[in-house]
Amino acid sequence: MASALKTNVVIDRKTRQVLLVLATLVCAGLMPLGAVGVLFSPLIFDARGNLFNPLAWIGFALMISFWIVCIVAPFVAWIMFRRNRETVAWGYMSAPLIWALALVTVLQFVPG
Repeated sequence: MASALKTNVVIDRKTRQVLLVLATLVCAGLMPLGAVGVLFSPLIFDARGNLFNPLAWIGFALMISFWIVCIVAPFVAWIMFRRNRETVAWGYMSAPLIWALALVTVLQFVPG
């Protein structure tokens, strides 16, 4: 019964590398969406009063920089992975997801 509570499953390095490749492909798939978001980001200011809305400016900055995060995060994550700092690598790889969640959260409060 005690072993059922603590499994201590260890994933080998090859499997973790495959998972990092899949996460990189997800980031590569999000890059075009970020580029389209950059093209349409000035539309945040179309509604009346949004030019002076601080959340609109934060949303604009998050939208502009999302595709940059999608490019830089996998690059830095692979550098950290090769230096055997895998927990830091997965932290960097989660940056686009956290960035996208912050963007969606901020844009909920922008009228338009």
